[in-house]
Amino acid sequence: MFVGEIVKNKGVGVIAVTPDQPMVEVLRLFRDNNIGFVVVSQSAGEFLGTLSERDCCNAMAEYGAEAALMRVADIMNRSVASCSTEDLLPFVMAIMTQRRTRHVLVMEGEDVVGVVSIGDVVKHRLDEAQRTEQDLHDYIRGTHYH
Repeated sequence: MFVGEIVKNKGVGVIAVTPDQPMVEVLRLFRDNNIGFVVVSQSAGEFLGTLSERDCCNAMAEYGAEAALMRVADIMNRSVASCSTEDLLPFVMAIMTQRRTRHVLVMEGEDVVGVVSIGDVVKHRLDEAQRTEQDLHDYIRGTHYH
């Protein structure tokens, strides 16, 4: 499966924050939207980096309670894993494994069009396994095939 299909199925787009927002605001955004990853940009179409729950945890571990008021720009990740809408899912899985990341930005040219998370990968693989299982049951029963 192409990554672009996964992004299309889950909805194109990303949630973005500005580099001057304090980390605590982003944590509230994570909670309110049930997410753990945002793109950092100053204006539409601009991409400066990303911020994940892990980045926030690392900041807390390093700076203590004062990290909550630190600006996103001071703790964001500038070395971001990315792929193309034309890449296949196993390629993205390899990126996640090699980079030890749970999120990969999906790019179309220079534009960020979505994010694929480890949860998206697991969901796709589980759906695929269930379809295969159903196909095998149908084959054994002699139904739904020609």
